[in-house]
Formats: sequence, C-alpha cells, structure tokens
Amino acid sequence: MADLPGYMATCLYSGKLAFLAILVSAGIVMQILACALYNNWWPMLTVLMYVLLPMPLMFFMGSDTSLLLESGNSWVDATKFLTGASAVGSIAIPAILKHADVIGWGALAMELSSFLIFVIAIVFYIQMNNESEYSMF
Repeated sequence: MADLPGYMATCLYSGKLAFLAILVSAGIVMQILACALYNNWWPMLTVLMYVLLPMPLMFFMGSDTSLLLESGNSWVDATKFLTGASAVGSIAIPAILKHADVIGWGALAMELSSFLIFVIAIVFYIQMNNESEYSMF
C-alpha cells in the first residue's frame, strides 16, 4: 500500500475501521435479539464472558503480544488458560442453558452466531493491526 496516495490509504483504513465497527455492532444486536425475541434474558449471561475475555490479556500481557509465543513463563500460561476458559464459557453458557431447557433453539443459534461475529471481528482487528502502520497501540 506504499504506492497509494495518502488520501486513498486513509480512506481504506477508515473503511476497515468502519467494517470493524459494523461487525461489533452486529454482534451486540444479535446478542440483544437472542434475548428480546424469545422474551428470555438468561442468554445475557454470555455478556459476562465477553467482558471477562480480554481481561487476562490486558492485565498480564499489556501491549506486548510477542510474549504469547513464549512458553514456560507462569504468567503467560495463566493468561492463556484464563483467556481460553473465558472463550469456552462464551460457548458453554448458552449450551448449558439450552440443555436445561431455559432457552430455545432459536436463542441458542443467535447466541452462537453472535459469538462467531465477535470472533470474526477480533480476527479482523488483529489482522488489521498486523498488516500496516495503522495501529491503535
């Protein structure tokens, strides 16, 4: 992208940022619709896991993501474990609620699609920060 004029590169970066915002907004809307359409607000428990998911990375890793590649450091291992447990909890909570017949199949499908949209947004954010000079941190 070095051969593009400055205004064109800025426009592309703004478009990527807008797409990221649309993805996150779509995930939030799916989360709320899973509750509102079926008049059952138990699936909102998943929001707790969405809030807890980035906490270990923010507290233990800071902005240095290269530490995630190393092994043997107990803080890095604890961060990986807590992040993984939160990610599994984001899928497990709706599945457990469906198993207990607290929510229906439609709410479960919307919850899992909301999780998938959030995962796509996170992957897109990581890819957007790795490919260019445009970085939030």
